[in-house]
Amino acid sequence: MQNTSNLLMIKPVNFGFNQETAVNNAFQVAGHSDIAQKNAAKEFDNFAKKLEFYGIDLTVVEDTPNPYTPDSIFPNNWISFHKDNKICLYPMFAENRRKERKPNVINVIKQKFKIDETIDFTHFEKDNIFLEGTGSMVLDRENDIAYACLSPRTNEEAFNKFCAVMNFKGVSFVSLDDNNKEIYHTNVMMCVADKYAVICLDTIKNAQHRQIVTNTLANSGKEIIEISTKQMNNFAGNMLQVKNKEGTQFLVMSTTAFRSLTQEQVSRIKNYNDIIYSELDTIEKNGGGSARCMLAEIFLDRCN
Repeated sequence: MQNTSNLLMIKPVNFGFNQETAVNNAFQVAGHSDIAQKNAAKEFDNFAKKLEFYGIDLTVVEDTPNPYTPDSIFPNNWISFHKDNKICLYPMFAENRRKERKPNVINVIKQKFKIDETIDFTHFEKDNIFLEGTGSMVLDRENDIAYACLSPRTNEEAFNKFCAVMNFKGVSFVSLDDNNKEIYHTNVMMCVADKYAVICLDTIKNAQHRQIVTNTLANSGKEIIEISTKQMNNFAGNMLQVKNKEGTQFLVMSTTAFRSLTQEQVSRIKNYNDIIYSELDTIEKNGGGSARCMLAEIFLDRCN
């Protein structure tokens, strides 16, 4: 099962520009911190309401003021939920992001879903080795393939460990932005859906790496929909395919991402599913993440 109708979202209370993450997140742009939280909360609420309108089941947890966690709105970096009722916890680059692993979030999940096993990779932090969940990795869950562009946030050793423990085939590569800097998270340059993938192949400069990625996608039955680096910089790679309670599929993205797409790209996506988009401008600029980063997919069994 590639997609789910169950999503975790964390409502922010202290959202703002995070200096600790800005050192290697080129997507972040410092904004007006005095209104960032207010605007982000409004964008969050509108986004959540839109998802619920389309019949997607949300588990929304409001963040706590203490400890200070300005990036808590992006839960997919510290936790992921898998079949067989397993969850994974991940090693985070920024020290203030490690504080996002709050027990109350998992306790809320446990009220609705079963958790039989917790796989903890956070021990890598003591060696300054990081792997930031489904930001660092884009998972093809149906074919058990994990894609990862290596960066200070995505370490190859930790990635290989995840793949070994979770029985995924790992496909790692280097992805560079227009300034030849490593792209911090894989999920800003590619999205894997059930029958297609949206990807910025131009960022994979190494021809061999690019061929491996395209061959793996094609051999797993995915139509490849390419985006440009300009579109990637407008968060067109930061998308997530979901489904509602009736099984209808959607591709979720921000308004910024949607507006960057060409008519042909939109048509190709709509051959498979409709599109849901929402205004996330404040969150994107200050946080350096977009719609996909705000959604942690839940593949756990529901409690009876």
